[in-house]
Amino acid sequence: MIYSDIESLLEQTCKEDLIQERDVIYVRNQVMHLLKMTTYPEHKILTSSDSIPDLVDRIIEYAVKEDIIDNILDEKEMLAASLMNCFMPRPSTVQTLFEGYYKKSPEQATDYFYNLSKNSNYIQMNRIKKNISYKTQTEYGEMDITINLSKPEKDPEQIKRERMTKQDNSYPLCVLCKENEGYAGRIGYPARSNHRVIELSLGEEKWFFQYSPYVYYDEHSIVLSEEHRDMKINADAFRRLLEFVEKFPHYFIGSNADLPIVGGSILSHDHYQAGRYTFAMTNAEERYTFPIHAHPDVSAAVLKWPLTVIRLKADDQEKLTKAAESILAFWRDYDDEDASILSFTDDTPHNTITPIARMRDDLYEMDLVLRNNRTTATHPLGIFHPHADVHHIKKENIGLIEVMGLAVLPPRLATELETIYKFLAGKADEVDAPHEEWAQELRKKHGFLHNEQYAKEVVQKELGQKFVRVLEDAGVFKDDTAFQRFITKLNQKVVSS
Repeated sequence: MIYSDIESLLEQTCKEDLIQERDVIYVRNQVMHLLKMTTYPEHKILTSSDSIPDLVDRIIEYAVKEDIIDNILDEKEMLAASLMNCFMPRPSTVQTLFEGYYKKSPEQATDYFYNLSKNSNYIQMNRIKKNISYKTQTEYGEMDITINLSKPEKDPEQIKRERMTKQDNSYPLCVLCKENEGYAGRIGYPARSNHRVIELSLGEEKWFFQYSPYVYYDEHSIVLSEEHRDMKINADAFRRLLEFVEKFPHYFIGSNADLPIVGGSILSHDHYQAGRYTFAMTNAEERYTFPIHAHPDVSAAVLKWPLTVIRLKADDQEKLTKAAESILAFWRDYDDEDASILSFTDDTPHNTITPIARMRDDLYEMDLVLRNNRTTATHPLGIFHPHADVHHIKKENIGLIEVMGLAVLPPRLATELETIYKFLAGKADEVDAPHEEWAQELRKKHGFLHNEQYAKEVVQKELGQKFVRVLEDAGVFKDDTAFQRFITKLNQKVVSS
């Protein structure tokens, strides 16, 4: 069976242009070495048309069964990545091919690199299929809901090995550093043997472009600084975002904010997230427009969106950058006690921005999402953070992806929601304690539902409404009066300065 899986993998990778027929003997020998094989059948071997990820999974099962590796997560991950690296071109070849396709069109370049990242099993397509994902209509548009089940859970032996292994955190410095390209991995650190990145120039600096191994949306990609440095939202960041969408007009790009609570999970390495996807916020309506007197060539609007968003448009990158910079500088020091907004506690800053850039109708467009990370005794996790009454659904930070309307919800919900379906269908008398109040509210609102499937549809729709509440909690201006105060003072400030 192992020989059939190896030959099938060779066939499938040829079909996907990872390797050529001329490479087959060489690659087979590399795979044999990884699997500690010394002989190979000379007769013709029957093959299957199974997918590359399925074949890799079966080869890893063989390696465990034959005691080539131990049955722990990191050893399996390292062998799988090393196995697929046998089929991968060198980084310089990937770069050359990408640039060749780019001369034809940016879309052809990203199509090539995205397919390479999927076919090499770097993007974990089999695991991503495990996610529970659907769309649900809300007053703000069609939100995306994802319960994240793609990342495998660590088994007890894996956890034990990590505790026993001396962790050297000096190389690579983090999971985003350029040094991850081709890194074999270790216990407690992900395997990246089959990982490739594309070198880019942004703002006269060297940056790198890659795809996320656990994509949450179409062509979910990461753009990272060559230098391992802290996240920073400033005029240079705005320029880079706009330069990127000029180079890749079919992609959006955005940045997590640069402060804890309102920022992303990795603030220690400057990076952005991009992709080829239309989020609900992309199509959000303009509630009203307003002028920025110091920047007459830039149009500005307040979006109908649960968070506080200003959308800027212009036909000139630098004019748009300067307008965004003016808003950021004003917001950094903005206080409005009536809206619970304080820009500093002593020397600790609270105000920042989550920016998103795109091209639309031949104009540069940038959304500026105003964020504040101040905490109080009443809201110890953040005033503008999911409040306690929605923690049963979402307690984690609201980052860039969720800002745009895609909920990334914790794995625990997959089983916890099942009990709610049964409860609403009259097949269970109780639900998990954190959801008890919500389940009672749903029963009061909808009554007993005739089957679990209908109950599931009802709960999915209500979950979308709960996600809207999560986003509304993160909005800094809860009413137009507070927003208008900000706009009036913004224009007074930028004109006077």
